[in-house]
Amino acid sequence: MITKADKNVARVKRHVRVRGKISGTPERPRLNVFRSSNNIYAQIIDDVNGVTLAAASSLDKDFEGQGGNKEAARKVGEMIAKKAQDKGITAVVFDRGGYLYHGRVKELAEGARSGGLKF
Repeated sequence: MITKADKNVARVKRHVRVRGKISGTPERPRLNVFRSSNNIYAQIIDDVNGVTLAAASSLDKDFEGQGGNKEAARKVGEMIAKKAQDKGITAVVFDRGGYLYHGRVKELAEGARSGGLKF
């Protein structure tokens, strides 16, 4: 019997490895991305103090449309950028969460950049 490698286990290993190298500070917090099959989530995190400064997802009440496509990811990126601007955050460190920088993760990043975040 052939056993198939679990993709999420490999993603978590990549994420842990990357998290050893990048960290969010109060001056430049971390923009974390999580994507599921139906939704996409983004958080801006200060790792020094251990607090989430802003969060947005395709499950928010003011979100219109379906959450599992590239258009939704771009909207979530723009929403997180607006929330960050309201809190005075302009520069972040992008944490793709072990996912490939492609598709919905790339669209979220481009939406956040178009909303005014620098990374």
